[in-house]
Amino acid sequence: MEYPLAVAGAAQRAPGTWHDLDAVPEGSIGEIVGGEIVVHPRPDPPHTDAASDLGTLLGGWFRFGIGGPGGWVLRDEPRVRFGSDIRVPDLAGWRAQRFVSPPLGPYTVIPDWICEILSPSTAQGDRTVKMPLYARSGVRFAWLLDPVLRILEVYRPEGASWLLLGTFGSAARVRAEPFDAVELDLTLVWGTGSEPPSPDDG
Repeated sequence: MEYPLAVAGAAQRAPGTWHDLDAVPEGSIGEIVGGEIVVHPRPDPPHTDAASDLGTLLGGWFRFGIGGPGGWVLRDEPRVRFGSDIRVPDLAGWRAQRFVSPPLGPYTVIPDWICEILSPSTAQGDRTVKMPLYARSGVRFAWLLDPVLRILEVYRPEGASWLLLGTFGSAARVRAEPFDAVELDLTLVWGTGSEPPSPDDG
């Protein structure tokens, strides 16, 4: 769910800027969408746990070259400029030779890879708004990870849209572009169990 930031006289205010994001409440995520500040609540533990575990695994192999090839820079929740918008993907990666860290402000180099962690409140926007934006902006690979259903979807752009390369679930061991140099055991992303919870559990 998205919550426009309440500002007195919003109809007369100038479009949202980078500095306006300082007013986003602590514990929330702020983005600039169509010139307006949009505030999202922080995600629930299944979302953050999956993002943290995936980032840890990929970071060792592809950021630091521990058991993998290295050559990437990975960031959690970076503020990235896409045209006039500033969006915050859950995870983003740049090939090291393309990465530029801004001293102040959003990242302006489009990531080579983005992963969005799906949740009931974000899945629709991730699929229907963010994914088309990423394709138009030149992101070269995208993953959608659902920590509740325990499914990973891997995409590569095809024109202004996306080509689904594969759907992997639960206990799969996969080599997924652009990180196919290393086999990823998805059970490490969901935790210790290999099967998603039953609807009758709990």
